[in-house]
Amino acid sequence: MTAPGPVAWSRGTWTTAPVAVAEEGPDLLVTAAEGSDAWRHTSYGFVHDDAHALLAPLGDPGAVEVAFDADFGARFDQAGLVLRADEQTWLKAGVEVSDGVLQVGAVVTLGRSDWSVAPVPGWAGRTVTVRASRAGDAVTVRARAGDEPFRLVRVAPFPAGVPAAAGPYCCAPTRAGLVVRFRRWATGPADAALH
Repeated sequence: MTAPGPVAWSRGTWTTAPVAVAEEGPDLLVTAAEGSDAWRHTSYGFVHDDAHALLAPLGDPGAVEVAFDADFGARFDQAGLVLRADEQTWLKAGVEVSDGVLQVGAVVTLGRSDWSVAPVPGWAGRTVTVRASRAGDAVTVRARAGDEPFRLVRVAPFPAGVPAAAGPYCCAPTRAGLVVRFRRWATGPADAALH
């Protein structure tokens, strides 16, 4: 994987403005609104499109990385990255609290959302980096804690040739007061290989 270059927080545009945003040195602190979420239809029957995503255009092919502190305490607290073409075509990937433990996963939405997770209790309280690499008709999602090797999270379909934007996101479906410290946002060329 080629090392991506940093993106200034000021380059992005919020899909839904958070409760508060503050720059602290190189970091961005984002306070999520209670009840914010991103989901379409499947199983739950509702549509939520008010997660706080800070997005800028991403090349096709191209890759985006977001690093943040996984310091969460309430059910469904979450942060990571979003890749979005429109309200029915998007992917969010990162970590969230589910079933009482921190989980790494992704939601892929092509009209309807799906969800996949895997427990990563050892990532709690650490800096997590999530990477999405878009090429052709697919997005490859990888993640890691600290400087550990990236692990494959998901290979997902995404429409080829459709303009999309990407960047950090967070939301707090079940509570007020979630503050996420984002440490880095970067973009670069797509990964040369899946493995």
